[in-house]
Amino acid sequence: MANMAQAIRMALHYAEENLGVTDIFGEDVGAPLGGVFTATQGLKTAWNTPLDERGIIGMAIGLAMAGQRPVAEIQFADYIYNTIDLLKIAGNTCWASHGDWNLPMVVKTPVGSGIRGSLYHSHSFDATATHIPGWKIVMPSNPLDAYGLMISACQELNPVMYLEPKALLRIKGEERIPGEPEDDKSLSKLIDAPLGDRSQWKPQWPAELSAYAVPIGKGKVVRPGSHVTVVSYGRTLPLCKRAADELASSGVDAEVIDMRSLWPYDWELIKGSVEKTGRVLYVNEDTEVTNFGEHLVRRTVEELFYKLLAPPRLLAGKFVPGVGLADTLEMASVPQLGDITAAIRALASEQP
Repeated sequence: MANMAQAIRMALHYAEENLGVTDIFGEDVGAPLGGVFTATQGLKTAWNTPLDERGIIGMAIGLAMAGQRPVAEIQFADYIYNTIDLLKIAGNTCWASHGDWNLPMVVKTPVGSGIRGSLYHSHSFDATATHIPGWKIVMPSNPLDAYGLMISACQELNPVMYLEPKALLRIKGEERIPGEPEDDKSLSKLIDAPLGDRSQWKPQWPAELSAYAVPIGKGKVVRPGSHVTVVSYGRTLPLCKRAADELASSGVDAEVIDMRSLWPYDWELIKGSVEKTGRVLYVNEDTEVTNFGEHLVRRTVEELFYKLLAPPRLLAGKFVPGVGLADTLEMASVPQLGDITAAIRALASEQP
């Protein structure tokens, strides 16, 4: 099975060959590195930029306005914050021009903890991204969805923010991407650049890759259940699924939903589940103050108050300035398996 970085790479290859993607660029995105997580290795339209985040976003806006279809990368989301005003311009261009100007651009950036990246390589961006209207925002939790969401993103007429959970980029999937070779080692030999000299290396892309797409705005039930609803995305989604599976042996039946898209999001899926279970826990690793999950809690209270058997809960990252380098500091800063397990168990036991 492909890992998430390979899945993104194959989707971008398909997009540059079939969906009109014209430029894939950012710091170390082109040869020889192909991205710090190798998600752009071997792509024919990939090129390197200076270390200039504002230049990268500005270039993407300009190319999109000129009728191109760029995919820009900010190497780590920690460094996207000095582009907020440009992201706002990209988001409001279609609206401000009364629909005369579209910006078919994708900005991809690795987010979150999980690689011991410390202060400058561990921030989340989901809450901030959802504060910028005009963008569609996605975050996969597995390679198949990573492929499908990128295919969808590369067909949008207006900006898409593609958030890559960096802790999952090296994790292999459980479902095969359509067109992916059956043998994992064969895939690596075909599309992974060798160590050392790469000057003569060319990838051999799988011939059967397709336009498999995950619709933006559609979530997915990854584990059905009846006692409590758990809603998550990105790095924390697999942890929620694992916690729910472990709690089943003690009689707690948790339903787990992968949002996949933060905007637009699948409220009908969440709503139907909460109406069934009467309890909901929202989980993500962004800081807990002005967290996107707080919006979901507010909407749950406003629209589903009389369906609830317990107050809706949010489990999120601690409101601290950064994520520490030491294992203990990182693990104390963002939700871990034990935190999620305890939160689900406590919520399931609450009675009205």
